[in-house]
Amino acid sequence: MEITWMGHAGFRIVNKDGMVVYIDPFEIPKDEKLKADIVISSHGHYDHFDLSSIENLRKEDTKVIGPIGLMSNLKKIDGIVLNFGESYDYKGFKIELIPGYTANKNTHPKNAGGAGILLETENMIVYHAGDSDRIPEMKDLASRNIKVALLPCGGTYTMDMDMATDCALDIKPEIVVPMHNWNKNLNEFKTLMKSKDPTIQVEILLEKKLSI
Repeated sequence: MEITWMGHAGFRIVNKDGMVVYIDPFEIPKDEKLKADIVISSHGHYDHFDLSSIENLRKEDTKVIGPIGLMSNLKKIDGIVLNFGESYDYKGFKIELIPGYTANKNTHPKNAGGAGILLETENMIVYHAGDSDRIPEMKDLASRNIKVALLPCGGTYTMDMDMATDCALDIKPEIVVPMHNWNKNLNEFKTLMKSKDPTIQVEILLEKKLSI
């Protein structure tokens, strides 16, 4: 599996069979060569449900998936609404959604129906937290053996670095990738995570891909 950070909260994940998933793609140009087998959006804010990026990535059999909070948007493009607790299998990927929200601020209320994303392929699970704070549902992920956790850390709209590293302690992933950082120095995240639990590996994907 290869994980590429596309900037902001956007990621491209390619499995060993060459199937391609984009999570929260944003400002993806028309000439992007790797088209999507699956696009998953965590919620309806413009930088997570970017319709132009989705259209630039779609091919004839692309599945576009999102949570209940995106129902009206997804209906317009023949997308798939996935309820929390359900799973969807397609082309070697299993997708599950859990709630994603900001409990400590009103930027992403729980009743808006935003999601965190669990993506499984090759017997490994990647968790994308969407726009979230540290929330109780994350503690349930400790038993899921998360391989990689993609966590926002910019503060203001989501959790900051201190809260995000505490989330990593709850989730217990093997690897953490900080994202949605609004140009903050991600080396500070790495230092903070090391001070709390040096067994959790931090990967900063500004100019590289993560191959696992």
